[in-house]
Amino acid sequence: MRRRTLRVLGLCSALVGGGAAARAHELGTVQVRAELLRGGRYDVELVIDTEQARTPAEAHRYAPAATALAGATPSDRARLESFVGALLEQSALVFDGRPQAPAEVEVPPFSGVLWSLHLRGDVPAGARTLAWRTNLRLGSYLVAFHNEGDEAVHREWLDNDKPASAPFALGKQVVPMTRREVVERYLVLGFHHIVPEGIDHILFVLGIFLLSRRLKEVLWQVTAFTVAHTITLGLTIYGLVSVSPRIVEPAIALSIVYVAVENVLRSELKASRIALVFGFGLLHGMGFAGVLREVGLPRAEFLSGLLSFNVGVELGQLAVILCATVLLGLPFGERVWYRRRVAVPLSLAIAAVGAYWAVERVFFP
Repeated sequence: MRRRTLRVLGLCSALVGGGAAARAHELGTVQVRAELLRGGRYDVELVIDTEQARTPAEAHRYAPAATALAGATPSDRARLESFVGALLEQSALVFDGRPQAPAEVEVPPFSGVLWSLHLRGDVPAGARTLAWRTNLRLGSYLVAFHNEGDEAVHREWLDNDKPASAPFALGKQVVPMTRREVVERYLVLGFHHIVPEGIDHILFVLGIFLLSRRLKEVLWQVTAFTVAHTITLGLTIYGLVSVSPRIVEPAIALSIVYVAVENVLRSELKASRIALVFGFGLLHGMGFAGVLREVGLPRAEFLSGLLSFNVGVELGQLAVILCATVLLGLPFGERVWYRRRVAVPLSLAIAAVGAYWAVERVFFP
C-alpha cells in the first residue's frame, strides 16, 4: 500500500510541476502568417508566444530586439533577445527552393504574451512558390499563406518532425479546402487542443472523473459539460457572445479549483454538481472559441469546421476519461482506500494548480 500511496503522491507532484509551467489555449511557440501583397511584395508576421519561447542551445543575440524589449523584465529580455536572434538566424523564407533574407525586419515594442515581428521584402522576379523553413524545434505551430484580396487562406500545421511547409503557389488563387479536408483538419485541431495542449481542460475533466467511480455518473457530468461548451463555442464564434479573455481565463482556472475542492468535501454526486459543471462548461466554451478565432474557420465550410472542432474536443475529453479509468479506476476504484489515497490527494493537487493559474492569469496576464 505504501508503494501505491507513493505513486499517487508522485502523480500529484507531476501535476503541480507540469501545471505551473503550462498556459491555457496554446497555439504554438510561433505562428507564421505570410501575406503576398499586390505589386510583388510580401509581409510575413511572426507571432511569438513569449511565455513558451525558450532560448535554443546555440542562441544568437539580435541587437534591434534589445531596444524593443525595454518593457520586459531583465530575465525575459535576455531570453527573448536570444530567441528572436535564433529564430531569424535559423529560419528562412524559401522561394522556388532558394532561401532569401528579408529586406526589412520590423521589431515593434514588446507587447506582452503575444509579440509580433514582421519580415518584408520583394518577391524575386519569376518566383512561383514560397515556403517557410526553420531549424528550430518549435513544437506544433500554425503556418498560414494568404494572397492580398483573397478570402481563402492556406493553413498548415508544422511540428519538429516537419521543419518546412509545403510550397505555396504564388499568384494563384487559394483553392478552398473540401468538406472532407475541413472535417479532418478541425477534428485533429480540436483533439489536439485537449490532448496534449489543453492541460487546464484535462485537469477539469479529471476533477469530474475523481468524484465518482461510477461510469454513468461520470458521463452525466461530461454530457453536461459538452452541451454547455458547445453552446458558448457556437455563440462566441458567431459573434453573439463576447467576453474578454482576461475574465474567461481566470474563471476557467477557478472552475478547476471549485470542482477539485468539492471532490474533497463531498463523496457522492448530487444534482447541483451537474448544474455547476454545465455552468463551468459555458466558460470553457469561450476558451475554446479563442483558438478558433486565432486559427480561423473557412467561410464556405464554417459549420463543418465548427462542428468538427467540437467533436475533436469531445474525443479528447473521452480519451482523458479512458486513460483515467485504465490507470486509476479499474485497478484502484473498488479499493476501500481509493478516496483517501487517490481521489483526495489528486483533487488537492489539481486545486493547487488551478489556484496558481487563477493568480497568474489575474495579476500576470
